[in-house]
Amino acid sequence: MDWKIILLTALSAFIGSIGQLEFKRGASDLRFDVKLLLTNHHLIIGIAIYLVSTVFYIYALSKGQLSILYPIIATSYIWTSIFAKIFLNEPVGTTNWIGVFFILLGVTLIVTRPGG
Repeated sequence: MDWKIILLTALSAFIGSIGQLEFKRGASDLRFDVKLLLTNHHLIIGIAIYLVSTVFYIYALSKGQLSILYPIIATSYIWTSIFAKIFLNEPVGTTNWIGVFFILLGVTLIVTRPGG
C-alpha cells in the first residue's frame, strides 16, 4: 500500500484528536440552548476540524484498504491521551500508556504485514 495514503490516514487521526480536544473544551460550556450552541466556539471549531479529518480519511479510503487504514485511526487514542495530559492537565496513568504501547504495536503489525 502507498505510504502517502497511510500517512494521510495518520494525519486524519491526528487532526481528529485536535477536534476531540475542542469538543471537550466546548463541552465545559455546554448548554442545551440553540443560541448558546451556535455560539460555542470550541464546538464549532471541533466540528470543523473533525470535518477536515473526515474528508482526509474518506479520500484515503478511496485509495486504500479499509482493513489497513481503519486501524490507523486508532492512533487518535494516542494523540487524544497526549493532548488531554498536556492541554487539559488530565491524569494519564501507567495503564493508559501500556494501552498506547499496544495500540502502536497493533497498528505497526497491521501496516507492515506482508502483502498489506
